[in-house]
Amino acid sequence: MADFLTGMRISSSGMAAQRMRMNTIASNIANINTTQTPEGGPYRRKDVVFEAMPDAKNFGEIISSTDPAGSFQRVQVTDVISDRKAPLLKYEPDHPDANADGYVAYPNINLMEEMTNMIQASRSYEANVTAVQASKDMALSALEIGR
Repeated sequence: MADFLTGMRISSSGMAAQRMRMNTIASNIANINTTQTPEGGPYRRKDVVFEAMPDAKNFGEIISSTDPAGSFQRVQVTDVISDRKAPLLKYEPDHPDANADGYVAYPNINLMEEMTNMIQASRSYEANVTAVQASKDMALSALEIGR
């Protein structure tokens, strides 16, 4: 039962991390033309930072572990960072956010890159859903054997 729950926790942590990544990508796409933010200047592209964490809920699980290296890992979003690339300058002298030279600073966001990242995050999420489903099916099969 412990291995079943460990697998479920690992897969669910991957699903949560990829959901956060998809939300961040969606925010980037939604703000692709945002020239002013409350902080000032154009929107800055955001990206999530993942980190592998040991999958042990409490001290007892660590002590009773048969794996001395603690190889079971879960993923966690540790930070959301802003891209520091320079904004894209477009000559639009009639735009209300144009500078004295007539250039408007737009976010440095590549729509194709964002869509590629969204597909990758979506497929990673789907892989974790498949792993959860496989774990559930194995547990149900084990219960059927006991009948």
